[in-house]
Amino acid sequence: AQASSAPIQRIAAQVSGYFVVSVVAVAFLSFFGWWALGNFPQGLLSFIAVLIIACPCALGIATPAALMVGVGKGAEAGILIRGGEYLERAQKLNTVVFDKTGTLTKGEPSVTDIISLEGDNDAVLKLASIAEKGSEHPLGEAIIKAAREKGLDIPDPEGFEAMPGHGVKVVYDKETVLLGNRRLMQKFKIPIDSVEERLNELETQGKTAMLIANGGKVIGIIGVADTLKEGSVSAVAALKKEGIEVVMLTGDNERTARAIAKELGIGNVIANVLPGEKAGVVKGFQASGKVAAMVGDGINDAPALAQADIGIAIGSGSDIAKETGGIILVRDDVRDVVAGIRLSRATMRKIKQNLFWAFIYNALGIPIAALGFLNPIIAAAAMALSSLSVVTNSATLKAFKIEVE
Repeated sequence: AQASSAPIQRIAAQVSGYFVVSVVAVAFLSFFGWWALGNFPQGLLSFIAVLIIACPCALGIATPAALMVGVGKGAEAGILIRGGEYLERAQKLNTVVFDKTGTLTKGEPSVTDIISLEGDNDAVLKLASIAEKGSEHPLGEAIIKAAREKGLDIPDPEGFEAMPGHGVKVVYDKETVLLGNRRLMQKFKIPIDSVEERLNELETQGKTAMLIANGGKVIGIIGVADTLKEGSVSAVAALKKEGIEVVMLTGDNERTARAIAKELGIGNVIANVLPGEKAGVVKGFQASGKVAAMVGDGINDAPALAQADIGIAIGSGSDIAKETGGIILVRDDVRDVVAGIRLSRATMRKIKQNLFWAFIYNALGIPIAALGFLNPIIAAAAMALSSLSVVTNSATLKAFKIEVE
C-alpha cells in the first residue's frame, strides 16, 4: 500500500509539475518588476519569498499522508488494504455483491432432515455419505459428519465425479449413485415429481435439499441448513443505510435463496448461479453502470473478485481468494465491509481537505509575497506550518470511528 499511489495522488503530482513552473515564472516577474522600479533588494527578497512560500510540500504530502493514516487505521481494525487505489475506489461503490456460503453464512452446514422414500433413513444417509466421501464441498462434509455421528460404515465408492453446480456421481455396488439438485436429476432424466412437494417444503424453510438417486430412481432427500454469521444482518442493514445496493449470489435454488435473503433483509437475490457464472454476474452489474464490489471466500469466487471494481476477500477463505482481493477482512466479519467503505470515504474527505488548504494557502501566499509584503523568514515559517497542518489534519483520521455496531 505504501509503494502504490492512488489515482488522486497522481493527479496532484501532475498539477504540482505545472504549479512549479508557474511559481518560478511569478518569482522572476516579481524580481524583474521590482528591479524595473529601481528596488533591486526588494526584488531579490520578493523572488526568494515567492519561491519559499510556494514550495509545494503541503501539496505533495496531502494525499500520501492521508492514505498512510487510512491504510494504517484499516490494518488496526483488521481490514488489509492492498493499495491506495482500492482505498480511493471503495468510496465510489454503490453495489456490494455477497457470495452466500462461507461469507454471509458460517459455511458450516449440518444435516437437519433425512427423508427416505423406502422407509430406511440410515440407508439413505449411508449412501449419501458414500457419494460425498471424495468431495471437499461443505455440504458433503456435513453429510459425512452426520453419518459418522450415527456410527455408519462409509466404504469407498468407484468413479467419483464432481459436477459443479449440480452435485456428485459415483458408482457403488455396481449401481450409479447421484446426489445433488434438480439440475443433476434432470441431466440424467430421473423423474422427481413425486418428491417435489417435500423439496418445496424444505426449501421454504431456507434449507438446501439434496436428492439422492440409486439405480435410476430417487430414493430420498437430505436437508442441510447453514447458520448466518452473527454480523451478517447488521452488515446488510448498515450498507443499505449508506445508500448501497446489496445483492446475494448463490448456487441454491430460488426458494431456498429467498428464504435466507429474507432473514438477512436482502431484496436482490440471484440464485441457481453456477460457479463459473459469478464473474459474469458481476460484469453485468458493471455494464449497467454500477461500481461493484464482490465479497467472497472460496476458490470459485476468485474470478468474480478479480472482475469486480474491488474484490473483498474473507480472511478465513481460500488463499487464491485472498490473493485476488484488493481488500482482505482478517476478522472474518462481514461488518468490516461497511467499515472499509466508511474508512475510504473518510480518507478521501481528508485528502480533499488537505488539497484544498494546500492550494488556498499558495493562492493567497504567492500574491502577498510577490507584492513585497512577506519577509522570506516569515514565508519559511508559513511554508513549514502549511505542511504541519496537512499532517495534523491527516492524523485526526485516527480518531474516526468506522466500526459497525
